[in-house]
Amino acid sequence: MSAYILPVLIILLLIYAFIKKINAYKSFTKGALEGVKLVLDILPFIVAIMLGVELMRYSGVTDMLAKLLAPFFGFLGIPTELCEFVLLRPFTGAGSLALLDDIMTNFGPDSYVTRVACTIMGTGETVFYVSAIYFSQISQKKIGIALAISLLVSFVSVILSCLICRFL
Repeated sequence: MSAYILPVLIILLLIYAFIKKINAYKSFTKGALEGVKLVLDILPFIVAIMLGVELMRYSGVTDMLAKLLAPFFGFLGIPTELCEFVLLRPFTGAGSLALLDDIMTNFGPDSYVTRVACTIMGTGETVFYVSAIYFSQISQKKIGIALAISLLVSFVSVILSCLICRFL
């Protein structure tokens, strides 16, 4: 049944456009052009985030921070093996996915550490990436409060992921 959802929606959309006398093709191409403009507008922000993450990883900053924060994370119930993963998750989705693959390879798919990492991956968001895209398109540029709240909520989701996985 799910294979028919998209074709049915497209047909319904075309019928609606026909009834309302809207040029569907022209509307589609206009929307596609706006999408291309959006990509060009946010591209510098995406490149900056990706470059920053790669510099942090290759310079060893994330490893150093992970070792430094391991006791604090351990106190909160976060496995110390996930320190680098927890630190990079707000910055990069692809990098987090690569670390998740490493965690699964090293600890096995059914281990507590892997279950926690998968839960974090599903409950967290790439805060800086989303913020860069969102705030690049609005006039409000004071992002400090929104970013701080987003990071706090992201960290709380990490702690809750550990609690949930511990009891399930």
